[in-house]
Amino acid sequence: MKKYYYWFILIALIIVLILLPKPLIVSPTVSTTLTVLLGLALVVVLVLTLRGHMIGRRTVFLFIGMSLTLPFFMNFQMPIKVSPEVQTLFDAMAKLPSGSKVLAAFDYDPPSAPELQPQAEAFMAYAFKHDLKVIIMGLWPQGPQQANMAIAKVLQQPGIRAKNLRYGVDYVNLGFQSGNEFVIQRMGTSFSGMFPRDIYNTDYDKIPLLNGVENFSNIDFVFNLSAGYPGTVEWVQIAVDRYGVKVGAGNTAVQAPSVYPYLSSHKLTGLAGGMSGAAEFEQATKEIGKANTYILSQSFSHMVVIAFIIIGNAALFVSYRKSKQKGA
Repeated sequence: MKKYYYWFILIALIIVLILLPKPLIVSPTVSTTLTVLLGLALVVVLVLTLRGHMIGRRTVFLFIGMSLTLPFFMNFQMPIKVSPEVQTLFDAMAKLPSGSKVLAAFDYDPPSAPELQPQAEAFMAYAFKHDLKVIIMGLWPQGPQQANMAIAKVLQQPGIRAKNLRYGVDYVNLGFQSGNEFVIQRMGTSFSGMFPRDIYNTDYDKIPLLNGVENFSNIDFVFNLSAGYPGTVEWVQIAVDRYGVKVGAGNTAVQAPSVYPYLSSHKLTGLAGGMSGAAEFEQATKEIGKANTYILSQSFSHMVVIAFIIIGNAALFVSYRKSKQKGA
């Protein structure tokens, strides 16, 4: 039991820090100091390895855990350059005048939320601040619920709360509809035929925001958040190819490579892919949120993994030299 005593203390400390009512964020000076100490600790491990003192795998796990956890408490931001595809997405949104109707398709579920929910929150905040009218729907069952969570989060911002946004006038959630790409095809002729009522069971015709919205010809832009099928590919193949709608997307890192061909052929108007794309999208919209923290944590852990790859090769070299000396 004594063997795991310190591990229990470390895990308990992390849980307490995470569950604090007010998140504990250290100063930039302390953040920099912690980063330097982590780097120096890795150097010490490397030196010990070169001297023949091999470390156990628990030490590796400890460093990985620290690199993933510490950034959540740091007041530190990485310099993030907005990529051309994310800039294209933002520029398309920036060109929309006040009052434009934007269809937001939430085609993902909670397991994909770490990559896509920050994009959803940044999009909603930007849309509400610039008086865009948002019509929400989903081809995935949990998508509309993810949209409601994003809305609840951004409505807490004082600037947005002061606008006194009204459901049914400034935004509406049509909910989930089964049928995959056939839903998109039917929406090309009739939104109300596919969504006769919203998520709260209000008739389509009784929602002020939807007055005059018959099909894609009444939509100025489509923003799709997608984790797979059905998702961005189907929106491009039907909404863009058949009905000429402008579609921008946010995808998970796994799906993004399959969507890039549509970006290079100019069928897709911008793309934010994975955690890095989410962080770039937050930078572009100036709605800094979770993605910038997540990408810092991800980057720290990647650097630690690279450091241990170097240390592992050093350990291999030391063991090879020892075996060669014994052979001599």
